[in-house]
Amino acid sequence: MRRERALAIGAISLTSILWGTTGTAATFAPTAGPLAIGAAALGIGGILQALIALPALRAGRMQLRANLPLIVLGAMAVAIYPLAFYSSMHLAGVALGSVISLASAPLASGLLERFVQRVALSRWWMLAAGLGLTGSLILCLSKTSHDPAGAGASLIGIGLGLVAGATYATYSWCAQQLMGRGVSRAASMGAVFGTGGILLLPVLFFTGAPLIASPQAFSVAAYMALVPMFLGYLLFGYGLARLSASTATTITLSEPAIAAVLAVVIVGERLSGMGWTGLGIIAAALAVLAFAPTNTGTLVPITDSPGPTRRVWVGTR
Repeated sequence: MRRERALAIGAISLTSILWGTTGTAATFAPTAGPLAIGAAALGIGGILQALIALPALRAGRMQLRANLPLIVLGAMAVAIYPLAFYSSMHLAGVALGSVISLASAPLASGLLERFVQRVALSRWWMLAAGLGLTGSLILCLSKTSHDPAGAGASLIGIGLGLVAGATYATYSWCAQQLMGRGVSRAASMGAVFGTGGILLLPVLFFTGAPLIASPQAFSVAAYMALVPMFLGYLLFGYGLARLSASTATTITLSEPAIAAVLAVVIVGERLSGMGWTGLGIIAAALAVLAFAPTNTGTLVPITDSPGPTRRVWVGTR
């Protein structure tokens, strides 16, 4: 059990590294707006998720039909998330937009588990989430104090980041709920992300012309869709099948730290001493989560296609 947990944490941590590159990658396609970038990244990536999951989707079609409201909710969250996320980074900067979007997700995910599933959240999770949110707040303060002239745009970006965090938590929770109800991991991720990707196609159609206007912009779009989104969400699905949604989203608090460092080193954004302090506190949150003792919960059997029956943890971590 501990080995599976370690592998799951490792998979989601690698996902966070891949996701952390997206904001910096987007700056290499300056003529493409955030809506085009977001629609291409998760729209194409989500449809690819569905394509590789076609055998599982066919095998689980009866279970998926029985859980259609959950799939629709998750797909709507998938469609909203990248539009809010990339718009947040466009307005508030790569570092701040990433921090707000990802740091608010664990709180939203924990609230879903607490008030919808009636699952008691562990003190370790609350400590990790509290540290993560504190570090994120310090990062935000360092940004607004450094650039007071852009405070208005930053505030709008922060608001969109909160929307991104809430929708990220929602689709993670929906996918994990499908797995907990016996739907295979591949079918759960394929249904939620494939449907969400289809919902993003009209946005890509109306805004995506700049992405094919130059080889560089096309390369950025291809990288975003194939590496952080497609490969990243394969790894995320693996981890999500073995951890609670609140734990999975808390692990991804490393993404804004990675994004902030890349924004400083590559994009040229500036980070003050206060900002680096915030990154250090986020790192402490991850350490607490990684080494926290496992709390009580429920093991629910799930079946991957093909493959033997396994069990997914539903409860606190």
